[in-house]
Amino acid sequence: MNSKKPVYVTQPYMPPLQEFIPYLEQIWDSKWLTNNGYYHRQLEKELCKYLEVPYVSLFSNGTLALMVALQALHITGEVITTPYSFVATTHTLLWNNIHPAFVDITPLTFNINPQKIEEAITSRTTAIVPVHVYGNPCDVDEIQRIADTYNLKVIYDAAHAFGVRCNGKSVLNYGDLSVLSFHATKIFNTFEGGAIVCHDEEMKRRIDLLKNFGIADEVTVLTSGINAKMCELQAAFGLLQLKYMGHILSRCAEIDCHYREELNGVPGIRVPHRLAESHQNYSYFPILIEPDYPLSRDALYQKLRDQGIYARRYFYPLISDFPMYRGLPSAVATNLPVAKLVSERVLCLPIYTDLAKDDQNRIIGIIKSGL
Repeated sequence: MNSKKPVYVTQPYMPPLQEFIPYLEQIWDSKWLTNNGYYHRQLEKELCKYLEVPYVSLFSNGTLALMVALQALHITGEVITTPYSFVATTHTLLWNNIHPAFVDITPLTFNINPQKIEEAITSRTTAIVPVHVYGNPCDVDEIQRIADTYNLKVIYDAAHAFGVRCNGKSVLNYGDLSVLSFHATKIFNTFEGGAIVCHDEEMKRRIDLLKNFGIADEVTVLTSGINAKMCELQAAFGLLQLKYMGHILSRCAEIDCHYREELNGVPGIRVPHRLAESHQNYSYFPILIEPDYPLSRDALYQKLRDQGIYARRYFYPLISDFPMYRGLPSAVATNLPVAKLVSERVLCLPIYTDLAKDDQNRIIGIIKSGL
């Protein structure tokens, strides 16, 4: 029986508890627990500066943020998206009575393939929902060209893309809206949480109305909104963690570099490259298990689990394989050959701030021992 402490794919960075106590005392003293409190307003302000974006609206989680983003832009009809993502990306479409249309991904970045987007556009298409997978930016320029040509909205699922930059600026400045997740598994977290990044004050006002029941003031309700507000406790933790982002990112970069040094060139292991023109956040470390590796992907996955290492087949199965989606014409495997192949070979290895060097070397050793 393995007696070592389990190692997971991601673990939240927890600042020293004593540094969180003053935030808690202020919340207790003020008795302002939610509804746009001091820490909520402060975190929105600090995130705008850190992420170099004009407007941020905080949410209780990223799924509600994506649901509201679709509402804020009045998206209807059909939306083109990727099957290679967490299922919440597409669930939010169904919850808004929107028809998802899946297109394939690129073998280089695992992001949505712009050429396939253009081929899938119909008279019912109103928007594109791409995903910056593992923090690798989508082909934002080509996606915007397509959107402009066909008069489509673009909402980026940027759950993996906190702090990511491309073309010299934050990737969150692309598209009509970008949606972040601050779930505990993310590189920046607020326990649970999320945000929408938008580009003008009028849109921020609309988003803020939608996340608070549509309430404008004590006697005025302007739209049929939902309750998706971030509470003060979440916001306070976010403010504290933001102070440590330099340490978090540099540590994850070290882990990423060590994996690459040790696993590049291992027969049967493909380490996807990082885009040179982007600034990464190193929040995920995927590898592909190729046919010439002695073990199958699932066999290696189980071998790691047997040693208390909980790597993840992320994303497997494809969203298009789940019962509520597999009947869609766009969900057939022949329409998604690259996504299908990647989902059957991908394995995300543990990467987080407190991952011990001994544990990382143990992971590397198990992978190499498959040879």
